[in-house]
Amino acid sequence: MQAVQSEFLAIDRKTRVYMPFCDLPMRPPEERVHDFEDVMRPLAEECAMWHASRCIHCPDPAPCMVACPTHNDIPSAMWLIEQGRFKEAAEIYHKTSSLPEICGRVCPHEALCEGSCVLNKYHEPVLCGPLEVFALDWERANDPYTVPVGKPTGKKVAIVGAGPSGLACAHELVVRGHAVTIFDAKPAPGGLLVYGIPNFKLPKTAFFQKWDDLRKAGIKFVGNTYIGKDKTIDDLFNEGFDAVFIGVGTGKDARMDIPGEDLPGVYEATDFLIRGNVDPKYLPKDKREPLVIGKRVVVIGGGDTASDCLRTALRLGAEEVTCLYRRTEKEMPGNRKDRQLAKEEGARYRFLTQPVRFIAGEDGKLAAVECIEMVLGEPDAKGRRKPVPVEGSNFSVACDTAVKALGYWPDPILGETTPGLETHDWGLITVVDRETGRTSREGVFAGGDVVTGPDLVVTAMVSGRKAAEAIDAYLQTK
Repeated sequence: MQAVQSEFLAIDRKTRVYMPFCDLPMRPPEERVHDFEDVMRPLAEECAMWHASRCIHCPDPAPCMVACPTHNDIPSAMWLIEQGRFKEAAEIYHKTSSLPEICGRVCPHEALCEGSCVLNKYHEPVLCGPLEVFALDWERANDPYTVPVGKPTGKKVAIVGAGPSGLACAHELVVRGHAVTIFDAKPAPGGLLVYGIPNFKLPKTAFFQKWDDLRKAGIKFVGNTYIGKDKTIDDLFNEGFDAVFIGVGTGKDARMDIPGEDLPGVYEATDFLIRGNVDPKYLPKDKREPLVIGKRVVVIGGGDTASDCLRTALRLGAEEVTCLYRRTEKEMPGNRKDRQLAKEEGARYRFLTQPVRFIAGEDGKLAAVECIEMVLGEPDAKGRRKPVPVEGSNFSVACDTAVKALGYWPDPILGETTPGLETHDWGLITVVDRETGRTSREGVFAGGDVVTGPDLVVTAMVSGRKAAEAIDAYLQTK
């Protein structure tokens, strides 16, 4: 390896710009579609060093660092990987991220770090995400990371929600010496990371290894506890917690409100993904009935969840899987790479198509979905061209399973059961300051999707870290 290192160190910036790009080692579609394992093969050390050596080390602030919500020092990490100093590269990520091995896998890098890479002007960007995963996986296998635990302060913090923002907040609080307990309605921690993102995108082992790090640091988890129903925020304070962080996300599936929506065979995305991807031992009691799908599946929506549902349906044995989306592919909000993987695996797309009715067959189960053609009109308030129905263009798409992947809404229960906690937009929690997560209720902080609405794992994680800093400052005043 030393000879390889010397070769990389001798590369000047101009040479790096024109270094050829080689594809990642992906499993072929005909293989990966038959299981839920990771679609990417692990990078060999020499391959990782080659990819990292393509970084031209832009002057500070490097565009990739600016585009990264965590502001990871990506150029330094690339330099260390290039030299074979993988442990030190992993340490770079730990400085600014509480979930680097997760974000390296699930971030939409094409819209963040990789999308801002200068090499896009010439050919392919530096593969920031896969190289982050490589460094963290190498560290896990060779010299595992230990969460640094601060000197005990005697203060107790309750985290409501075991997803990205809650886990990040817990991580930063335990580093500062506070005792942390995470409460979640699900049996296992992870939130979206376990119950939303399929295994082929985020192997469950990667998350539970991370959770084991947090558990060993002293973070406690209480599952099957729905805060707002089983107990309230006030109950947590009465039990002796000095502060509360709310990071419950937005877990309510959006409805379509069209005829036939409750027919057998019509699923909400959350139900479909949980029952299709999660080990039964982690399933809530109401999700343990086996998932039964037909040969023809339609998925309605254009985001990342829609791609996850398409690829899950293919792995569950569906023969014909089609995405119905009311705009064109250009307007799709989901990750382009995920769509490409779905297409490689056999998913089809029908654009400018709006479902208007689910149709039952003679047996009372779903048999087809009636749709109408759309055209794009003037831009809406957000600048997206509004889809307009074409009168008289109705047609039907035969299917025996439909999955609604239309987005998510917050659960209003915490606002309804917590005196003094202000909410807006059907349950999103109002914060006084996004940088601190401080809410209208003293001692209560919030972050992640329950504040912003549906967003990225990395932005939720960053909000949890910022809130932890504010909670620590608050506790020092008590």
